[in-house]
Amino acid sequence: MTTQKHDNELSASQQVTNWLQGFDQALRTKDIDQAAEYFEAEGYWRDLVSFTWNIKTLEGQDEIKDMLSHTLETAEPYNWQLEEDAVENDGVIEAWITFNTKVAKGYGHLRLRNGKAWTLLTTMTELKDFPEKRKRLRPKGAEHGADPDRLTWQEKREIEEKNLGYSEQPYCLVIGGGQGGIGLGARLRQLDVPTIVIDKQPRPGDTWRNRYKSLCLHDPVWYDHMPYLPFPENWPVFTPKDKIGDWLEMYTKVMELNYWGATECISAEFDEELQQWNVEVDRAGEPLVLHPKQLVLATGMSGLPNIPEISGMEDFAGEQHHSSQHPGGEAYRGKKCIVLGANNSAHDICAALWENGADVTMIQRSSTHIIKSDTLMDEVLSGLYSEEAVENGMTTYKADLTFGSIPFKIMPQFHEPVYRKVAELDADFYQKLTDAGFMLDFGEDHTGLFMKYLRRGSGYYIDVGASELVAEGKIKLKSGVSIDHIKTNSVVLTDGTELEADLIVYATGYGSMNGWAAKIISQEVADKVGKCWGMGSDTKKDPGPWEGELRNMWKPTQQEALWFHGGNLHQSRHYSQYLSLQLKARMEGIETPVYGLQEVHHLA
Repeated sequence: MTTQKHDNELSASQQVTNWLQGFDQALRTKDIDQAAEYFEAEGYWRDLVSFTWNIKTLEGQDEIKDMLSHTLETAEPYNWQLEEDAVENDGVIEAWITFNTKVAKGYGHLRLRNGKAWTLLTTMTELKDFPEKRKRLRPKGAEHGADPDRLTWQEKREIEEKNLGYSEQPYCLVIGGGQGGIGLGARLRQLDVPTIVIDKQPRPGDTWRNRYKSLCLHDPVWYDHMPYLPFPENWPVFTPKDKIGDWLEMYTKVMELNYWGATECISAEFDEELQQWNVEVDRAGEPLVLHPKQLVLATGMSGLPNIPEISGMEDFAGEQHHSSQHPGGEAYRGKKCIVLGANNSAHDICAALWENGADVTMIQRSSTHIIKSDTLMDEVLSGLYSEEAVENGMTTYKADLTFGSIPFKIMPQFHEPVYRKVAELDADFYQKLTDAGFMLDFGEDHTGLFMKYLRRGSGYYIDVGASELVAEGKIKLKSGVSIDHIKTNSVVLTDGTELEADLIVYATGYGSMNGWAAKIISQEVADKVGKCWGMGSDTKKDPGPWEGELRNMWKPTQQEALWFHGGNLHQSRHYSQYLSLQLKARMEGIETPVYGLQEVHHLA
C-alpha cells in the first residue's frame, strides 16, 4: 500500500487506480489476507450477487476474509478498472469502478479513506454468455428476405401466449402483478426467461385503481421510474393512482409480458424429486396446474392486512374495513368516522373523509414520524432524485447505486444530521402538531423516514396536507389510546372515552410477506423462510440479531426456489435486476454457490 504522504501527492483518480491494481493482484494470487488489508479494519463490502450469489454485506476484515475464502475460487474476479474520474470530499474519495468475474460483468462504487476502502459495493450487471438483447443487441423486428412460412411479430406473440402455461411451462411464475411483479417480469423478459405474472385483479394497474380516490404516490417521479422505460418529462411529480395504474397496464403491453389477470393462486407445493413447483391457479374460472421451476412472491413489501381483534366488532351496526379496502370519502358525508392508526394511509383517509364532509377522528396509538413532502424533496432526496440532480448528470441507475452503496450499518450516520436539520427547519410545523396532542418522533435514533421504512416498513407519514388538518383540529385526534371495545353505534377507547361511529377504518398496516407463503404454500414453509423485511436493528418492530440486509428480499431463502420481491418503486426497479440475474443463471445451469444464506431468527 502507498503511504499517506505519497497518497496526498496523487490525484484522487490515481489513488483509486493504485488501490484497484493492488487489490486485483491480491485477488489474482488468492492472497486473501492481503486483499482484506486493502480495507479499513472496520471497512464494508456490500455485494449484490457478483461474488456471493446473494445480497450480502461483509463488515470488517474478518468477514471479508471469510467471504473471499468461500467465493474466490468460483468467482475468479479480474480487470478492476476506474470507470470515470474519482472525486474527493472531506477526505473521502469516491469512484465508480468496473470489474469482471468468471461468468459476469460487474459495476461498483468505492469509498477510500487514507488509502484504504471504507466501503466497496460490487454488483452483477450482466451474465457474459446471456446479455440482454438491447442497444447493439436489440432484435431487428423484421426478417428481411422472402419466406413463405414467415410469421409476423404478432403471430409469434400469439403462439407464445397460447402455449405458455399449457403445452409449455414457464420457468418462473411471479405471483403478484403490481409494479414489483411487472418490473421483474420485464427484466426476465429481456433475459429470455419464460415467465408468467399472475394477479387476481382483471387488469394490470387495478391494485392502484381500486384504492381510495385521493391516493397519489408520495414519492416524487424521479424516484419512481420503472425498469427500461422511464416516465416522460411531462409526468407529474406525484403520480395519481389511476395514472400509475394506466402506466402499468401500458407497460405490461409494450414490454410484452405474459400477464394473466383475473388469475388467483389457490395453492403451491414444491416437488423435491422433480425440482419444480406444482401451483394450482384459477384463471378466470379455468382451473390449471402450473409447474414452474422458480416461484416469486411479488406481493409488495407487506403481507396480509393486519386487522385487530377487538371485543364487540361483530355487534357494530355501521361499516368497518381495513384501509386496503377503503373506497374513499364520498359515501360518508355527515357520518361519524373513526380511523384507527396514524401513518400514511390513516392520514390520507382522514383527509379525504374531511374533504367530503365527514366528522373524522384519528386514533393514534403510538408516535409517528412526520416529514413534509417539500422538505423531504429538498433536504433528503434532491441530491439523487430531483430535476436538479438530472440536470447535474445524475442518472437513475447511479442514484440507485449511490443509495445502495451505503451499508445499512452506517446508514444512520448519514441520515441523522439530515433529520436534525429537518427538525430545525420545520420547528414551527412540529410545534403546532405537538400542541394539538399529536405524538411525534424521528425514529429511536433520530434517523427519520428511510431508516423507519427499512427497519419496520411503518411508523411514518409524508405530509401532503393532512397534518395541517390535525394541527387545526379539523381532523379530531385521540392520541396515546386505542379502541378497547366496540358497541353497536360507538367505540370505547382505552381511556374510557366513548365516540359515536358510523364507520371504523383499521389503518393498522400489514404483516410480514411470509404471510403470503403461509396462505399459498404452507405455514411450515413460511416458518422455514422466516420473517421478511427489517435488518435486525433491535429497534421497535425490528428485533435483533443484526443481519445487515433486509431479510429474505430479492435473494435466496431457506426454501429452495422460493423468492420474495417487493418494496417501493425505487427498490423494485433496482433489485429486480439482481433477482432476474439470479433466476437466469439458474435456468442456464450456471454454478451459483450461495455464500451467507440468511439464518432464520424470527418467524413473523
